[in-house]
Amino acid sequence: MSDAFLSSEEYSEQAHSLYNEARYDEALDVLRAGLEIYPFSVDLHVGSAYARLARDEFAWARQSFEEAIALDPDHEEALAGLGETLLKLGERGAALRCFDRILALGYREDHDLVLQIGRALFREGMIDHARCFFEIAVTCHDDSSEAVACLGYATHRLGDEDKALLCLRQALDLDSQHAEARVYLGNLLYDRGEYEAALSHFERTDPNDHIDELAVWRLIELKKSIYGLPPDDLELKPWTRRLGDMADEPDPVERLLIEIESRQPDGSVRDPQQIELFGTLLTELQAMQRRPSTDMHRVKTTSGVTYAGTWEEIILQMKMDDRELAESSLTQYMERIAWKSRAELGLKIPVTDAESFVRGAAAAGILTIIR
Repeated sequence: MSDAFLSSEEYSEQAHSLYNEARYDEALDVLRAGLEIYPFSVDLHVGSAYARLARDEFAWARQSFEEAIALDPDHEEALAGLGETLLKLGERGAALRCFDRILALGYREDHDLVLQIGRALFREGMIDHARCFFEIAVTCHDDSSEAVACLGYATHRLGDEDKALLCLRQALDLDSQHAEARVYLGNLLYDRGEYEAALSHFERTDPNDHIDELAVWRLIELKKSIYGLPPDDLELKPWTRRLGDMADEPDPVERLLIEIESRQPDGSVRDPQQIELFGTLLTELQAMQRRPSTDMHRVKTTSGVTYAGTWEEIILQMKMDDRELAESSLTQYMERIAWKSRAELGLKIPVTDAESFVRGAAAAGILTIIR
């Protein structure tokens, strides 16, 4: 059938299929073609806005969402998308007004929509607001493993560890295959020093269930320490392979920039062998040895968040919780924190090794070393 005979719904369905396959450029092409024929189609404007949002084109996304809302002021998906876009643009008050409008329109029982809003708030660090939406989702859908797990994530970030444990276990009771909740629970138990319980949950996941290296690294170390496995044991192979898959190798341009920017924040010249210190730590797994219990430490930040593990693991957890620096390498994270400390407090934090960095951060008042 020629495109000239497609309805606006058919254009929307085509674009939606492409969007679900992460083919955002192609989805936008379909939506543009549809809008040329149906310029007043709200769904086509909304689809275009979400494709723009997926490509981080926030200004264009905002314009498309606003065009949709101009056509239908009560369109719940447009309001949710506009709110999410406004969060990205730093307009938190306006975003919250969009979300409140959705609740006022009676969409509290729309499971997917409420979770979408909660996750958007969570990603932007608005944890208390996110918790409120997750609580709404649980109240309306207490059989939803996803909703209960999200409530667990938020309550943990807000410092209520006991309730987080309860929520995560409840989520797994509802759906034992909920890998994200199981990984989170394993990490939480590990932080509490309950290593065998943590390993029992990690072992019930598949390597491909993991999207960050922390739990994989912990599983490997726990298998080595609890079961006495050698680093090259066949049982560890799928997990070491997954770590390798997740390791971000810098392209030639990035590597050149790393070599050029070889000075540390304190002005000293970095030893070239230290440039990939923590990248090597994660990828050269054959060099890992069985970790004695004396290597375990616990720190607490000024905001009350507690981290436990080796010095390297503590830094990795801190980086993952930092909304602005989560995607950076560990070396880049340490350098950024050291630079901020020097600029704001006039205090130098060493970045030559993990222990020196944590102890320097403690001396600067950024955290407290509990043990």
